Amino acid sequence: MKSGIVAVVGRPNVGKSTLVNALVGSKVAITSTKPQTTRNIIRGVVNGPGFQLVLVDTPGIHKPRTELGGRLNGLVYGTLGTVDAVVFVLDATQPVGPGDRLIAERLIEYGARVVAAINKTDLASKTEVVGQLGTAGEWGFDAYVPVSSLRGEGLDALTEEVLRLVPEGPMLFPEGMTTDQPETLLVAEIIREKFLERLTEELPHSLMVVVDEIEDEGEGLTIVTARVLVERNSQKGIVIGRKGAMLGAAGTEARLELEKVFGSRVHLDLRVSVEPDWQSRPELLDRLGFRRDIE
Repeated sequence: MKSGIVAVVGRPNVGKSTLVNALVGSKVAITSTKPQTTRNIIRGVVNGPGFQLVLVDTPGIHKPRTELGGRLNGLVYGTLGTVDAVVFVLDATQPVGPGDRLIAERLIEYGARVVAAINKTDLASKTEVVGQLGTAGEWGFDAYVPVSSLRGEGLDALTEEVLRLVPEGPMLFPEGMTTDQPETLLVAEIIREKFLERLTEELPHSLMVVVDEIEDEGEGLTIVTARVLVERNSQKGIVIGRKGAMLGAAGTEARLELEKVFGSRVHLDLRVSVEPDWQSRPELLDRLGFRRDIE
């Protein structure tokens, strides 16, 4: 059978996580219209007749402005040397820019086997899609596939092209497994997603969720204790909202989704804390699990 590890890379907000979820067939990564939504390396498992692909959803590569940003880029570049193939996601609605070209150059330097996925074709004109294919074609990658992650279009063709690049080998994860991310990370990301949907400007980048405890109380009840971290007191007020409206709305939506995850009632104990400039504090980033990788 065919089996391999495939990195999914691209600039922020090109639809990498939506594509991974669509290929896996279930939600393993949160999505948002906000750039730099993904902050961790998340693996999603695609099982099919005679194959298993392990997709590595990576943070969007960007010009870092903080210690966290530099570490996220390092995560991506550190991943490229460990995979069998790469899906390079481009946004069909946006011209190929310097960020795309930087990623392409890195992939060429690494000698990676690459399938370029031109995403969001449902939002783009045929002229835009053809233009993207023409520009990306200059990089000489192994294949180019137009896709719409939201509509599920082009996914079979994309999978076929990726399978051409991965080796024969055994299954890497048990059949039926869709992700290997820790339960605490999935819960934290679901909670963070609900705030991202409601926040504007720079605040989403300053928000982090830490799950302190998940406790099965029996009788169909799970208690989740989590903290929402922000960098300033003014941000704390925004996250809580007037009379607790923001915290209540995001918390309720997160709780309802978590009940589907756990298959039980969920009591979500959610609090907001201030950790000044947490994105730029190496020792705190170490504690939060953002390891250092050399680019």
